[in-house]
Amino acid sequence: MIEVTAVSKQFGAFTAVSQLSFDVQAGEVVGLLGENGAGKTTTMRMIATILKPTAGDIRIGGVSVVAEPMVVRKEIGLLFGGDVGLYNRLTATENIAYFGRLYGLDEQTLARRIDELSEMLDMKAYLDRRVGVFSRGMKQKVAIARSLVHDPAVILLDEPTTGLDVSGATIFRRLIEELRRAGKTILFSSHNMSEVERLCDRVLIMHKGRMNVTGTIQELREAYGMDDLNDLFIRAVTGGDVRA
Repeated sequence: MIEVTAVSKQFGAFTAVSQLSFDVQAGEVVGLLGENGAGKTTTMRMIATILKPTAGDIRIGGVSVVAEPMVVRKEIGLLFGGDVGLYNRLTATENIAYFGRLYGLDEQTLARRIDELSEMLDMKAYLDRRVGVFSRGMKQKVAIARSLVHDPAVILLDEPTTGLDVSGATIFRRLIEELRRAGKTILFSSHNMSEVERLCDRVLIMHKGRMNVTGTIQELREAYGMDDLNDLFIRAVTGGDVRA
């Protein structure tokens, strides 16, 4: 569903991503890992059509993000960490509905989707309150719902559990499992190795804009001869020899 082929991105003389290639299939959850500055967010922004690749191409369901970005955008749900980008003067429902209408949802479909997502994310109690008074975790739930309201085929999540407490993170994991069963294509970045282990079918580990390692967690454990994912990650990004 996501096909990244020989993609590079330069900002002036700086190369943020270099000759990157990978794919993510429908119904698969893939973790995009790397140190800060490795190129993860730049990669996600190119997949989401926010940035245009300097070289190479990305296809979503066979459609090029370079040639037909407007077509691709309808198929993508996007959530970046940090600022959740909500309108503080609007209620949770109004924020979600606003973005749903931008995607062309009719009012009946919109009401159904808001009800479904609020149930999944356990946020019915504060749907009609203005988000300006929300905690960071409550805002993050609204942002997740906003990203999924149009029922996208491809979901890009950059540090999605930022600000969520233990119960919120648990609800998020259940949501990911439901989306996987529904056949969604999910690419997400996280520094939480426990979260990665629980959710990911495969991981892609980037370092300085390049793909260093890819495989299932079990494959990487066997290749590196270690069980601890944090140690494995450090070995992978620093270029240590397998089983060194």
